[in-house]
Amino acid sequence: MRTPKTICVVTGSRAEYGLLRWFMREVQSDPDLELQVLVTGMHVSESYGSTWKEIVNDGFDISRRVEMLEEDRSSLAVARSTGRGVTRSAEALAELAPDLLVVLGDRFEAFAAAVAATLLKIPIAHFHGGETTEGAFDESFRHCITKMSHFHFTAAEAYRNRVIQMGEAPERVFNVGAFGLDNAAKCDLLSKTQLEAATGIRFRERNLLVTFHPVTLEDQPALSQFMELIAALDELSDFGVVITHPNADPGSDSVADAINAFAARNSERIWHFKSLGFLRYLSAVQIVDAVVGNSSSGLIEAPYFGTPTVNIGDRQKGRLAGPTVVHCPADCTAIKNAIERSCSRRFLTQIAGAPNPYGSAGAGLEAKKRLKRVDLDGVLKKTFFDVAVG
Repeated sequence: MRTPKTICVVTGSRAEYGLLRWFMREVQSDPDLELQVLVTGMHVSESYGSTWKEIVNDGFDISRRVEMLEEDRSSLAVARSTGRGVTRSAEALAELAPDLLVVLGDRFEAFAAAVAATLLKIPIAHFHGGETTEGAFDESFRHCITKMSHFHFTAAEAYRNRVIQMGEAPERVFNVGAFGLDNAAKCDLLSKTQLEAATGIRFRERNLLVTFHPVTLEDQPALSQFMELIAALDELSDFGVVITHPNADPGSDSVADAINAFAARNSERIWHFKSLGFLRYLSAVQIVDAVVGNSSSGLIEAPYFGTPTVNIGDRQKGRLAGPTVVHCPADCTAIKNAIERSCSRRFLTQIAGAPNPYGSAGAGLEAKKRLKRVDLDGVLKKTFFDVAVG
């Protein structure tokens, strides 16, 4: 009997797991593959809602839990957390001994696991490489993970070309579209009434979904940028606002404190959550009038539903964005004007039927099929692919 190929999936956050979930289901249901799940980062932190429980509730067995985050969210603390993540991920992976490691995106948790796998000679498959986010140090992590990886699954052809430009062999780089679109297409999303019952939210006639993460490479503090958004939301007092808390980046504590204070003084129209989970989050995306902030979900998943996005600042600068996205600086007046424009009848008419630059659903199944077929013999020794210069 042939031994199943063992694929270990690393996930460190609620958003990342939401993107990986359907791929994990595909691997789990394939008799020729064995799924391992390594949870780390925010998943195993009570401060971020212990979201590992959602993974278990979805029917996945957790193979290892790697605690790495310090309570402090300073740059030094994140650096120390990354070092701890390398050490503890290495210990876990040495015990699990998978045939292949799957990491997604650009978080420092994924970077730590990729470093550990590289040193343990475990081949890596990287999802969502080749993208750019010029306002965050996540971009450096993403490109580093690309160079440590052996198979690449990108969300658009432009990103595939960029990965090849970085010296990766074209026959190992596959454009499969955005993984988050599997959730948008396959999940039975909640109706407005169901979401209200599940969360306690009471939607108004007009509503916004807000997620704002610190922009880690800018001089302007995360809190001062977020307060510009708060000021704009104060002026737009007729909107109901659903806010999800930021990732574990430097500056996230002060943003979370500001969210708590803002909600406390506007309890009749503000609802905030450490984590909505992917099902409730996407249900909210489908219901609200606009997604506001600087999360990648505003550029990738929101367009699937035709929901407008107000993308603030430079955190997502360089990423593909379709016509449903309105860009603006982190300035109160600019944010207010962008929200009003995105919710206008004229704008909604303009974007009706607009294509999503990230394609359609199916990335999880396609990635599983390709990884099932790949030959891992000799894959660790990579040859730099030189792109011909005109």
